[in-house]
Amino acid sequence: MPVRLTVLVPGGSGQLGRDFAALASDSVDVIAPGSAELDVTATGQVLAAVGALADRARETGSAPVVVNAAAYTAVDAAETDEDRAFAVNADGPRVLAAACASRRVPLIHVSTDYVFAGDASTPYEPLDELGPRTAYGRTKAAGEDAVLGSGASSWVVRAGWLYGHTGSNFVKTMTALESSRPELSVVDDQIGGPTWTADLAAGLLELASRVAAGDGPERRILHCANTGSVSWCGFAKAIFSRLGADPSRVHPCTTEEFPRPAPRPAYSVLSPASWQEAWLTPLRPWEEALDAYFKARSVPA
Repeated sequence: MPVRLTVLVPGGSGQLGRDFAALASDSVDVIAPGSAELDVTATGQVLAAVGALADRARETGSAPVVVNAAAYTAVDAAETDEDRAFAVNADGPRVLAAACASRRVPLIHVSTDYVFAGDASTPYEPLDELGPRTAYGRTKAAGEDAVLGSGASSWVVRAGWLYGHTGSNFVKTMTALESSRPELSVVDDQIGGPTWTADLAAGLLELASRVAAGDGPERRILHCANTGSVSWCGFAKAIFSRLGADPSRVHPCTTEEFPRPAPRPAYSVLSPASWQEAWLTPLRPWEEALDAYFKARSVPA
């Protein structure tokens, strides 16, 4: 019989948190506070939230799990605001993991492809050497270390190029630009793997169910992403196509032609092998996920 879950999702107002909250059901109780309700850098708030989670799970006969979706994700802003990024991305997970350890609550922590240098030519595996080149990447790597070294029953799940129906993301930006510009240039020398947050949320819920049942994967770092890879330019063309627009309106350019405060990885594809080897359901190809995103987007709320 499936285990009933009570899941606390810090970062619940973000695109991933909202998609996870949408998975709530009779057997899955989701508590998804935004940062205004639960500041992961505030020790007292974190201790109270994890304690309340444990108590609620005990009262309802369910298994408690924390899925940490809280993060400072403003990659460029982090270059001049690294202290704040570190507080949210490293100190916050450290406090959360300590609280989980004290109440014996499992923790699943969401991380990023930015912990890698981005100079590979084949998809990154979980144990590949880290080499973050941005403040954001450094703070997320520190958060991984804090979680895995905390003594909590914990797993780190890396994902990248996330997009959802809420918040700011590349798909929403390209959708807006399609209606406001006749043509645009998008970098074609950065390769990654787009992942729909709804698919990632479903994967995280499956992992949480396994963890709650005492069948958590032996590997403590996993990669979860829609399969396949594409450049930002190719991704933009695919978005235009699904909008019914002419993809030839999107023109390739180089990273040098579009400089940003934080350097972007040239290659940040995450291998799905660890997810599949843990007997977790593989995520579908990114093209199919993008189709599903736009189909869901067209359905009235």
